[in-house]
Amino acid sequence: MSLVNLVSGGLDSTLVGLMAREEGVEVYPLFIDYGQRARRQEWETCQRVHAQLGLPTPTRMDLSGFGQVIRSGLTSEELDVKADAFTPGRNLMFLLMGSAYAHQVGASTVSVGLLSERFSLFPDQRSEFIEQAERAIAAALGRRIEVVMPLAEFSKADVVKLAQEKGITGTYSCHAGGSQPCGQCISCLEFGPGTGG
Repeated sequence: MSLVNLVSGGLDSTLVGLMAREEGVEVYPLFIDYGQRARRQEWETCQRVHAQLGLPTPTRMDLSGFGQVIRSGLTSEELDVKADAFTPGRNLMFLLMGSAYAHQVGASTVSVGLLSERFSLFPDQRSEFIEQAERAIAAALGRRIEVVMPLAEFSKADVVKLAQEKGITGTYSCHAGGSQPCGQCISCLEFGPGTGG
């Protein structure tokens, strides 16, 4: 089996990549620059953490124009990083681009680091969305690309515990993009104020 792992330099996607490698899965890490505020920190962290863990070097896809047009707290400093965090179309774009890349490299699966639905805030974080996206992508590509959510039964606390057990350190999980965690964005608040990921 081979899969495209959508990576961000954060704890969730890094853990997914490590788990896949442990299971003998061939992994193609894909980092998508969608114009997010944190893209520089995320990309630098992603490369460094993958190198530290001996994971494959991530491929970077530049879709930064998306964030210039689709403004949210994740793409514009003029909006609130938490209250305006929903970025319309972002997760669908991730799945489509990941599937297109999977088609290109001959992989059968795309992995996304979504956690348990009971922690979902937005409509594009739920299993119903994933199932509908899979069908649309199959129609668009002419073949099925499976979308998997290896952390679907996990809470953030579960992820942190397992990542610590596996020796994952130095990840970056703040949406604001500063050198230190902002303590205010959804990602920082998942870890607890000021702790980041």
